Amino acid sequence: MSASGSTERVDFSTLSKAKRGFAPSSRSLVGHVPTIAITPVADGRTGAYESNMAGTWRMAEKVSSLIRRHVKLPDGTSVRVVMAPEIVYGPRTGARAQEVYTREGVSANIWVSRSWAYSDELMSACQGLGSSEWLQAAYGLNQTNRPGAVWLKAFCAAMDEKMRPIFSIYNPDLEAEDGNLPPYVQERILRFARCAAAVAEMRGKNYLSLGGVSMGIIGSDVRRNIMLDYLGLGTVSVDMVAVKGRMDQGFYDHAELDRAFAFMKKSFKFDFGTGPRPYPPDKLLRLCILMTMITRDLMIGNPKLADEKIGKAQGFKADVERAQGANAILAGTQGQRQWTDLYPNFDVAESILNSSFDWNGFRSAYLVATENDSKNGIGMLAANLVTGLPQLFADIRTNWTVESILKATGKNISKIAPNGFIDKRNSGAGALDYALDIAALIKGGKAKRIQDVAEAIRGDTALQEKLMREACKRTTYMHAALEYFPGDGLSSHYRTPGGIPMTAYRYNVVGNQLTFSVVEGETIELPREVADHVSKVTDPTWPETYWAPRDMSSIEYMTRIGPNHDANSFGLIGADLLTLNAMLRIPVDMHNIPSGQIFRPTLWDRFGGDDFRVCEKLGPLYQ
Repeated sequence: MSASGSTERVDFSTLSKAKRGFAPSSRSLVGHVPTIAITPVADGRTGAYESNMAGTWRMAEKVSSLIRRHVKLPDGTSVRVVMAPEIVYGPRTGARAQEVYTREGVSANIWVSRSWAYSDELMSACQGLGSSEWLQAAYGLNQTNRPGAVWLKAFCAAMDEKMRPIFSIYNPDLEAEDGNLPPYVQERILRFARCAAAVAEMRGKNYLSLGGVSMGIIGSDVRRNIMLDYLGLGTVSVDMVAVKGRMDQGFYDHAELDRAFAFMKKSFKFDFGTGPRPYPPDKLLRLCILMTMITRDLMIGNPKLADEKIGKAQGFKADVERAQGANAILAGTQGQRQWTDLYPNFDVAESILNSSFDWNGFRSAYLVATENDSKNGIGMLAANLVTGLPQLFADIRTNWTVESILKATGKNISKIAPNGFIDKRNSGAGALDYALDIAALIKGGKAKRIQDVAEAIRGDTALQEKLMREACKRTTYMHAALEYFPGDGLSSHYRTPGGIPMTAYRYNVVGNQLTFSVVEGETIELPREVADHVSKVTDPTWPETYWAPRDMSSIEYMTRIGPNHDANSFGLIGADLLTLNAMLRIPVDMHNIPSGQIFRPTLWDRFGGDDFRVCEKLGPLYQ
């Protein structure tokens, strides 16, 4: 529609003759950049409105500036922020704001007020602006002569009555209106904005299922309706024959394969094993790199594969449709059995794609779940979007107690891990960033929010080079165990340093309901001889991460967490993930987050804080 409301003329005759191609996009994934609205409100009475106008706009600007500075997507794209065209004080001004927000593609809104306003009456059809899927927060000023709290409580009560979840932001102490927003208010606004941006970024994109169920693992059973109803994700399924077909037909960028091979040979140490192997070392490495490239191309597409000149020069037939990819924000590879009985495993593909770099340099991670465990994968997606960082897929391999370590090694680790620890490793698909402590790369990084660590690295090429150099230096790609992987493969082996704050999490499906588990903890630094023993009796070719949960024993974690896989993130991000899952209306079945950090909509209090009752009453966000 044009600005005047008339239908714009479209030259269909020209469109019908146009030759299709690979349409360019400013980002690797196609989609609207998440957009958050700021809606200032005030008492509309003459005199009251004028006395509040300047202060209300100052509040709105502080909120807008805070989000613009600190909320980024994993690829560094800033979240968009739009402002109401005027302070909302009645139905017509609310409708004007709604008109702007609809045009701008808003998906979340923060109401801001320092004074009384008519709450229920002025909120545009008494519903809150936008569609029922919009995420809502309200920030009221804490001052004795400015009743922002009175409006805030009245408005949240109205939203509760309408069963419209809203996050309430109110500083515990009286606020000064000059200077920055109070730290408590900043943290709540940023948490809401980060999580709202994550919800918007995943919506409308896809999960790419490469293959089917791996070894009967229930997590590999990709539940299409659950993905759609809870997360707004579509699902694209591709048979593994498509990967083999591209390998056989040469449908890939041959020049990139040569460049990638040179990078891998130069950057990493290798142990190809001894005795008869299915492939010579260089051929095995090239196959593993090729599988990496093909997986990425199937996820996000590759314009070179649609280019006839490049195809002719490299010996493949260009194909626009096959070049498009699945616009997949997340993927899973079936891996074991049908594929790995015959061909190399996906450990190189998963370790490289899940990392923050490859032969093309530093970049945001391409998230890929081992063994097509889509339930673990969507956790990786959620944590990646709220941190901007790669995530670590792991087996919950073994629970070790102080007593079992003492018996096995004669070493007492009671001061290191008094409640035991979990050996987290999988078959070599761990993101390479976890070979080091990325916060230690930055001066004062240990005291920073993990999102600020991510932003510091994204903004500094020297830090990026150091991260890549250290990760490569600490990683050895090692031969696969042929009894499990007859088609061979190469596993990324490293040992994650101790002392890293790390959050473990997992999505579970119970019937047709999605639930979430999240536990904060820290990696531990075992004595060298202890770590070497644990590695030797498990699998010394796989990456090692030794982790202890906070305020619970390792066996309690292992007993209560759902399946055999979990995923892990740098930083203590449990509070962020609780907020995100409240937005998605997914109940949390286990967590160890301090009560003072929990930030959920006021509607949760109306249900006595019972996560399951309120989520059942509301239903999934997109259903």
